Amino acid sequence: MDRKNFIKKSFIAGFLGSILPTATKAKGDSEKSTYDTLMNQVGFNHMPNQKEIKTMNTVFHKANTRGSANHGWLEVNHTFSFANYYNPDRMNFGVLRVLNDDKIAPTKGFGMHPHDNMEIISIPLEGALKHKDSMGNGAVVKNGDVQVMSAGTGIRHSEFNANDDQDVKLLQIWLFPKKKNVTPRYDQISIKNIRKENEFYQILSPHSDDDGVWIHQDAWFHLGEFDKGMSTNYKMNKLGNGVYVFILEGTAEVEGQALERRDGFGIWNVNDFTIQTHEGSRILLMEVPMKLS
Repeated sequence: MDRKNFIKKSFIAGFLGSILPTATKAKGDSEKSTYDTLMNQVGFNHMPNQKEIKTMNTVFHKANTRGSANHGWLEVNHTFSFANYYNPDRMNFGVLRVLNDDKIAPTKGFGMHPHDNMEIISIPLEGALKHKDSMGNGAVVKNGDVQVMSAGTGIRHSEFNANDDQDVKLLQIWLFPKKKNVTPRYDQISIKNIRKENEFYQILSPHSDDDGVWIHQDAWFHLGEFDKGMSTNYKMNKLGNGVYVFILEGTAEVEGQALERRDGFGIWNVNDFTIQTHEGSRILLMEVPMKLS
């Protein structure tokens, strides 16, 4: 079997077994760590060589180039390879492994399924999501909230549309953790008290006393909603990090690159960069390490 087919089959088997409730788990998958399975794959892309690359690097992902699937109750777009969508050039951006743009039908959702050694962030964009997990947590996560789970040594959870009359739309984001086998934890917050008009505000960091939720990774997330055109300079929080810019609504420009709704743009090997926002723009910035610790 050639290397490309080996990677593809390993990837699909691992994700179908742990993500889709209706899928059949491949023999032996339950004994594998999600983290180890993914990290052992060839194709951990968009990782700069710190010794050789001296100038700014970028990667541009148009919205219509994402992987997509329609399962009836679930419509999803995958920025990076996931489940049945496999693209060796779209495995990740640094430690940012998954960016799924989900739409779940009323009362439908994912039954109990496992995760380990992954930092999982959910951001509802419309509607509300009902959550239950093996740690005893039960909650409704709605538009205006941010949810985080550190899967660590292992958790099981379910997530369903909490409404019977509207779809729930959300971003599901996975990051490789800085440290493996931590104690699992769950948290969610409302961002209404930290939200700011016409500027980016922090919703996630590595620090428990910062604004937003915290995770086991040197990552910083910011949201921004703009009702007028502005120019903003973003400064990296840590040397060696990059930022993946995701346009939720409207349009923007990053270092001269025009971006439209649901486009993604990664930038690294810079200390700072400029974002031109436009009226009606809503933007998520995900600053992440470009290589594992």
